[in-house]
Amino acid sequence: MAGAPAPVEIAVASPDGKDARWCLERYFRELAERFDHGFDQTLGKNLSVAEMTPPAGYFLIARGEGMPLGCAALVRLDAHRVEIKRMWTAPSARGRGVARRMLGELERLAREAGYRKIVLDTNRALAEAQALYRRQGFVETARYNDNPYADFWFEKDLAG
Repeated sequence: MAGAPAPVEIAVASPDGKDARWCLERYFRELAERFDHGFDQTLGKNLSVAEMTPPAGYFLIARGEGMPLGCAALVRLDAHRVEIKRMWTAPSARGRGVARRMLGELERLAREAGYRKIVLDTNRALAEAQALYRRQGFVETARYNDNPYADFWFEKDLAG
């Protein structure tokens, strides 16, 4: 009989570190497999390391037993809004609340930095992500970017 899963730690990390690169490789690979017409990184928003590094933004890594289990980035859009990008959880860690906890940590960081609103976009193939965002209080909103892979746009007011 297997024991309980190891505790998951979520922390701000370097977006160009080994674990970040590992997570991002798998994130992009999964998008290519799941999206109807694949995924081409050059067509979406390319984020620089600086955009995902404090004070401009944040990059989170979730780890369990010393292994990376997921990642998420928070990037500044303007003085009042930040955007969630690159949110991914390893298949082996799904169903354990990792994404929900990363989302909570991103919200905490955004509030502490003084942002009023957090936004994100997602693809129709990622139904589980859409469900998570809705459960966590995000509401659908109008298109706010030109991401060719986005089908849904969400926002959450951080003032409340």
